[in-house]
Amino acid sequence: MARSITRYIPDAITCCNLLSGCMAIYFAFHFEELFGAFNGSTWAIVAIAAAAVFDFFDGAMARLLHAYSPVGGDLDSLSDLVSFGVAPAMLILNTMAMFGTPLGFCLGALIVPVCGAIRLAKFNNDTEQATFFRGLPIPAAAIFLIGVYGWCMRYGYPGWAVMLPVVALVSLTMVGRFKMFSLKFKNFDFAENFCRYLIVLAAIAFVLIYGLSGLMWTIVFYLLLSLARQSRI
Repeated sequence: MARSITRYIPDAITCCNLLSGCMAIYFAFHFEELFGAFNGSTWAIVAIAAAAVFDFFDGAMARLLHAYSPVGGDLDSLSDLVSFGVAPAMLILNTMAMFGTPLGFCLGALIVPVCGAIRLAKFNNDTEQATFFRGLPIPAAAIFLIGVYGWCMRYGYPGWAVMLPVVALVSLTMVGRFKMFSLKFKNFDFAENFCRYLIVLAAIAFVLIYGLSGLMWTIVFYLLLSLARQSRI
């Protein structure tokens, strides 16, 4: 009985990831409306962050309980598509709309979930990505887009002619074939995780200097560091 219950725990956590993504989409469409002390856009970011926490713990729990299943893997990818593909795309779409961008250009943000879906489908059918990634992971793309939102809020909207190429570029990196090292820690050994610790320190520094928009520069740094280490990944 206990075994049959525990095997569903990772999937339950994954469903929390999915629900967080759905809430993020709802709040993104109530961009400036206040919900308690914060507006909808802030709550959308909180919900995406919650989804990232659940995404981390469902895998950790699956490893701890040895509760792996093909269904769980597919459920995880579907949840990631909603939370890190659709939700940040809706945040960017509504950011662009708030600054008066015509709807036709706002809809360009939909390239994010399209490329995210392709990236996840490839990942699910590519056995060589067990130790590294090919292309930018979809959670990292979501973090980048949150940073773009932060940039618009702090420094001003750069215009759709800048936003659309930036969104398209980060989307296309998700379907690239270049190697990127995983950010997940399997242990705390300094030598083995040097680059991961470097990313963490860079994230702290960028956020302290640039605020939320520092997340964008963190992902740029992660991308450049991975490209520089291609032969060693």
